[in-house]
Amino acid sequence: MAARVSEFLSGWRGLGRFWLVVLAALGFIGVILQSLGPPPRPVAKVQPPAAAIAPGSVVTNGVQAPAAAGPSRLTEQPPGRDTPGAVTDPDPGLLEADPSAPDRQLPRIAVDGRTPMNVYASGFDPTTVRPRVGILIAGIGLSEAESTAAIRDLPPAATLAVSPYAGDIGHLLASARLAGHEYLLAVPMEPQGYPINDPDDRHALMPSLPAEENLNRLRWALSRIAGYAGVTSALGPMHGERLAGDREQFEAFLTEIAHRGLLFADARPGEALLPLAWNRSVDIVVDDDPVNEAALDARLDALSKLARDKGSALGLISVPRPKTLERVAAWSNTLMAKGLILAPVSALVQPPAKQEQDK
Repeated sequence: MAARVSEFLSGWRGLGRFWLVVLAALGFIGVILQSLGPPPRPVAKVQPPAAAIAPGSVVTNGVQAPAAAGPSRLTEQPPGRDTPGAVTDPDPGLLEADPSAPDRQLPRIAVDGRTPMNVYASGFDPTTVRPRVGILIAGIGLSEAESTAAIRDLPPAATLAVSPYAGDIGHLLASARLAGHEYLLAVPMEPQGYPINDPDDRHALMPSLPAEENLNRLRWALSRIAGYAGVTSALGPMHGERLAGDREQFEAFLTEIAHRGLLFADARPGEALLPLAWNRSVDIVVDDDPVNEAALDARLDALSKLARDKGSALGLISVPRPKTLERVAAWSNTLMAKGLILAPVSALVQPPAKQEQDK
């Protein structure tokens, strides 16, 4: 058999016969492959590009779906941040253009569910069992010297309230974040004693205005700065009592705040828990008249006692005067020995109260 194959392939004719056999084999293989068809192609999971993700949607395993509505999600996700250190700089993912004024940027809940009241909160260990006492320092941004002193001299857990009428304070807010302070935006609202007590009726929320105008004014205030965990009605000694007394207007305000992932610190002492947004009221205005060392120390001691009795308490400083800041700093150094812990506002607010029609 081997001799016949050798004779078949010998010489020039044998070489020709060899290539004819090779070509015939290749043709046969080609016919077989053609009949089988191409191999199956792997199916790739396609993630929509970032620009294609609709606002208010989340992407999970490549599938885009609407996120839960803002206010309903807030009740499931408490405010606060449990990691210590500096507060993060303003995040573009937590901002959006004002639909009525595209040049203004407003806070928002990110598409992945992050909220300003989480991301911009001061670090605090939520497992602590010590009674919590907080201090809110209003009037930040109106005096650079006093604002700088508050940021520099007070512990990181002291929460700052920034005036919407402050000028270029980017450097101050950057210093506050680096020092670990969370800050709130003070929203001007009609107070008691208006018009003698005037929060600036060009921009303040007023019960006499149409709801649409108040919403526009609120969004003007919200666009003044960025990086805040929530808002407050503490605008110096004015607390927004008249606006808060109008249920329809006030609930519209709270709805907008909750929709944007913000908490609310009510500057009216001792008020009941509010609906719709995470909130709490202050318990004591520490620098009410008289503003002297003895009165300040007495009110700070009363705040400490209230925290021990009730588990938490929140004090308000309306104006960051040097003597007031000095007494607050000294008081804060005594809290650990008293079995208390200084806590930011984000660690003191409570879930929204149930509304009567929901009961």
